[in-house]
Order: sequence, then structure tokens, then C-alpha cells
Amino acid sequence: MALIKSVRGFTPKIGENCFLADNATLIGDVTLGNDCSIWFNTVLRGDVNTITIGNRVNIQDGSVLHTLYQKSTIEIGDDVSIGHNVTIHGATIKDGALIGMGAVVLDHAVVGEGAIVAAGSVVLSNTVIEPGSLWAGTPAKFIKMVDTEQSKEINQKIAKNYLMYSEWYTQE
Repeated sequence: MALIKSVRGFTPKIGENCFLADNATLIGDVTLGNDCSIWFNTVLRGDVNTITIGNRVNIQDGSVLHTLYQKSTIEIGDDVSIGHNVTIHGATIKDGALIGMGAVVLDHAVVGEGAIVAAGSVVLSNTVIEPGSLWAGTPAKFIKMVDTEQSKEINQKIAKNYLMYSEWYTQE
């Protein structure tokens, strides 16, 4: 069973039909929308500030989400996929975005709607990634614009697949 821990008077709020892996950890001021999946060894640590997650978001194995005390929050829109071993620290991720495996997104960065952050990239603090763009590298830099409809289709397919995967675990 996932660890759900209150701290400083805040208890995580979990939407309907969410899957929390057995060793996922949700602490403090965390709000999950509906149909989310939080995978194995993932930590959402809302002890020092707010983490708000939309609907149909999947946060894959080993990811860590945290903020700065009284300085940054995390806001994640709908239909977002966060790859394995991602670190998000006090950033905003808009609807339909994809954050690739092992990426790092730092405080006050904004990842636009339908944007893609490539695996292994480091998005520095205060970076603004335009909607529908692909960024990669360390530090992450603009690579190209992606086809909006194709990006939306791919990102929504990943989000739907992770909803399906999570259902496998509830059937056991």
C-alpha cells in the first residue's frame, strides 16, 4: 500500500480511479486529479509547498516531485506523461506535455502545452518552453516545433496506455 502521509496539517487529496503503486509516497500538500497513476518508487513530496496534478497524469517509476519552501509550487495539467526517473522541482507542466525519462525540470520553469522535453534533458530554472516544441540537452535548448496534432495524439496515447496499465494492477 502506498505511503500517504500528512505533514504541517496537509493531507494528500486523491481523485477518483487513481492507481498508487505499493511503494509510491505522497506527502503533505498534494492534490491528484482523476485517473492518475503514480508508479513504483515515485515520491510526491508536498511538505514545503503545493503540488497540484490534473487528470489522466502518469508519473512513472522513480520520479521525484518537490518544491522550494514559500517560493515555488508544482502545477501539472491534464494528460501529462512524466517518464521514469524524472525530477520536477517547483515547475509548471501544461496540458498534454511529455517529460522524457531521466529529465530534470527546475524551479519556475514552464513546459508549454503539448511540448516535449527529451530524455536526459535538464530544463534550467525560469526557462519557458513554448507549446508544441521539442527541447533537449543539458541544459535543454529548443530543437524544433513538433506537429501539434501528432504530438497531441502521441501524448494522449501514452496517457491512455498508462491508465490501462494501472487497471492491470487493480485486477490482481
